[in-house]
Amino acid sequence: GRTQGEAASIEASAKGDTPEFVEHFYNLVTDLYEWGWGQSFHFSPELRGHGIKVAEAAHECRIADALRLQPGMRAIDMGCGVGGPMRTIAAHGQCEVIGVTINEYQVKRCREHNKRLRLHEQCDALQGNFLKLNFQDGSFDAAYAIEATCHAPHLEEVYAEAFRVLKPGGRFAVYEWVTTDKFDPSNEAHVACIAGINKGNGLPEMRSWADITRVARQVGFRVLEARDPALPPALPWYSRLKMGGFQHNINSALLAVLETVHAVPKGTAEVAAMLAETGRDLTWGGEQGIFTPMFFCVMEKPGQETAAPPM
Repeated sequence: GRTQGEAASIEASAKGDTPEFVEHFYNLVTDLYEWGWGQSFHFSPELRGHGIKVAEAAHECRIADALRLQPGMRAIDMGCGVGGPMRTIAAHGQCEVIGVTINEYQVKRCREHNKRLRLHEQCDALQGNFLKLNFQDGSFDAAYAIEATCHAPHLEEVYAEAFRVLKPGGRFAVYEWVTTDKFDPSNEAHVACIAGINKGNGLPEMRSWADITRVARQVGFRVLEARDPALPPALPWYSRLKMGGFQHNINSALLAVLETVHAVPKGTAEVAAMLAETGRDLTWGGEQGIFTPMFFCVMEKPGQETAAPPM
């Protein structure tokens, strides 16, 4: 049976997450996201003339290209979720990708998808914490994280881990959730919006775009590229969040009924309502240009300098 701890209400997130609570929350969110969002749990700018799936794939392929992935290489996906991006990146780079996620249920879903899509020889997922990777130094040719490292209490720790597991000359690419230079800390509406995004996504804090390059350099990386692909002329990334209030009310009612008859785990309706609330904060932050979920930073671990020839 489900323990009280697991069925703890969403309020628990405000009081400090218990591991069981986080686990339960991830399981619910995973199903809700897959149901309404597909296998890629990230944003991407709309691509003129194309649908969402193509826009997502293009956004993911940007990572593979920045990392210069090719056959024979091995990359790590830090915070892989159910592996949508990992499969696109492995297919596009024709290389091997190992994903790490904290949630055992996501590992299971990821492996099912890998097998079904015949990518299980190139892709695998492991349960683990990207702050303490179970790999030796220099295990990977490349590393990336898509909207995942925002969950790390200290960015230095996760960037240092990426640095450690990379071979010299290896690249690390990230899409980061950050406030932009339009964010005004003295504007109450701005502050409330970012606080709402943090709370709804269980983030320790929101970093600024300047923090990303600073931390990258601090742990030893060379920064090759740092920009926001969400800036105009890019089309909005938040348009898919603009689900009408009416539609949201219907979904909430439906989930509440399904919960009552135990068709979905208890807490699903609460999680769904919270995600919708967060969606409003994300949309406003996107419209105002004070927040981006895709600040793109590409870094490189310095290569081994060639030793001077013996005299």
